[in-house]
Amino acid sequence: MATVAATGGSKAARVIGIITAIAGIVLIIAGGVTWGSVSSHLADENITVSEDAAAFGGQAVTSPWTAFAQADIIQHHALEATGGKTYAELDQDDPLRDVAMNASFLRASLFTSVVAFGVAALVMGLGVMFILIGWALFALAGRKAVATTDTTRPTGTVPGVEEDVRA
Repeated sequence: MATVAATGGSKAARVIGIITAIAGIVLIIAGGVTWGSVSSHLADENITVSEDAAAFGGQAVTSPWTAFAQADIIQHHALEATGGKTYAELDQDDPLRDVAMNASFLRASLFTSVVAFGVAALVMGLGVMFILIGWALFALAGRKAVATTDTTRPTGTVPGVEEDVRA
């Protein structure tokens, strides 16, 4: 004789799944707003990638790629102006030290925006993961678990095997 026991899904897991998915949506929105804000603020500065940059020459700096390209060419120009020396390598009374210092500050600002774009992208990616995890929790918690036992077989027998094999 077989018995069947069915249990309902976990209501708590379904609620956690919904909350997780909502958190994912919030993360995607927050990341998108951050990306847009950084891009907008960079655009307000009216920075254009130098024509002699390795990439994106002449384009407005509004993305992580254009910000990185401009930071890279600033370093190239600064090293060219200082004879290949960095701020720390120049004598304190060297007038080129101001050139190196300004270049360093500009590069740091552009790299900060590159990092901000990266964090925004990370947050949006985490949002997608949260939505997927929330959906999975919700779906799995809604399934009914079924347990069956067959009490018609003698103990020690294997289903599908004609006779009991014992050592």
